[in-house]
Amino acid sequence: MDGQINRRMGRQTDRQTDRQMDRQTDRQTDRQTDRWTDRQTDRQTDGQTDRQTDRQTDRQTDRQTDRQTDRQTDRQTDRQTDKQTDRQIKFIVHKLHYYTRYC
Repeated sequence: MDGQINRRMGRQTDRQTDRQMDRQTDRQTDRQTDRWTDRQTDRQTDGQTDRQTDRQTDRQTDRQTDRQTDRQTDRQTDRQTDKQTDRQIKFIVHKLHYYTRYC
């Protein structure tokens, strides 16, 4: 009789140990899976944020560069136009002076 009781107790202990081990394994697997999922999500989020930031920075830089180029082009055009206008005015003034003096 004692042998049967010991065997039953042994089987019961084995089952309880197996259940505890299964639960512990399940918990560890869940934790590892959660950590892995968290890391993947973080990487994806970081990647998206980096790409968005890069796009915004590129746009802003492009706009600034375009504005600066436009300003420089406008200044150069204005200078050339001013020089041509000055030449034309000087020529006209010279002609007027000549005609008023000699004609």
